[in-house]
Amino acid sequence: MSRVGKKPVDIPSGVKVSVDAGNVVVEGPKGKLTKKVAPGVTVAVDDEEVRVSRVDDQRSSRASQGLMRSLVSNMVQGVHKGFDRALVINGVGYRAEVDGKTLTLHLGFSHPVQHAIPDSVEVVVDKFIRVVVRGIDLQAVGQMAAVIRASKSPDPYKGKGVTYEGERIRKKAGKKAVT
Repeated sequence: MSRVGKKPVDIPSGVKVSVDAGNVVVEGPKGKLTKKVAPGVTVAVDDEEVRVSRVDDQRSSRASQGLMRSLVSNMVQGVHKGFDRALVINGVGYRAEVDGKTLTLHLGFSHPVQHAIPDSVEVVVDKFIRVVVRGIDLQAVGQMAAVIRASKSPDPYKGKGVTYEGERIRKKAGKKAVT
C-alpha cells in the first residue's frame, strides 16, 4: 500500500478543487493550475479534502497513486502560498539583472548568459547577487532554478559560481608545494 497515496490532501480556505473530464483543476488566490489525472487512479473531492485512490492493484497504479497525491498536494500549496527558490552568485564581478522577460547573468565568460523567463515564474534579483525564482508551479520553479544554476556550476577550488541558498560547497585543496 502506498503510504503517501492514502493520505488525504487538506484544502485550505480560499482554494477550490474540482475534477472534470479527467483533469484536476485547482484555483486559489495566487492563480489556477490544471493537471491530467494519471491512468489507473481516481481523484475524489470532498468538502475539505481531496482523496486519491487507485482502480486496481497493479504496480503502475500503486505508483501513480502516490505520484498523483503529491502532485495535487503541490498544486494546492502552490495556489495557496506559492513556491520560491533562492540562488546566490559567488565571484568577483559576477552579477545578475532582469530586463523584462530576460535574465542576464555575468559569470566571468566573454559574453553575458541570457535566459528567457517563462510566464509561469517570476524572477527577482536582490543586490545583483541573489536571485529568487517564484511561482505557483513547483516543477516550473525548480526547472528555472536548475537552469540558472547550470549556467555556472560552483567551482570546487574557489567556490565561484551559482549555488542554491544554503547549499554548502565542499572545497578541495589545491596544489601543495613539495617539500
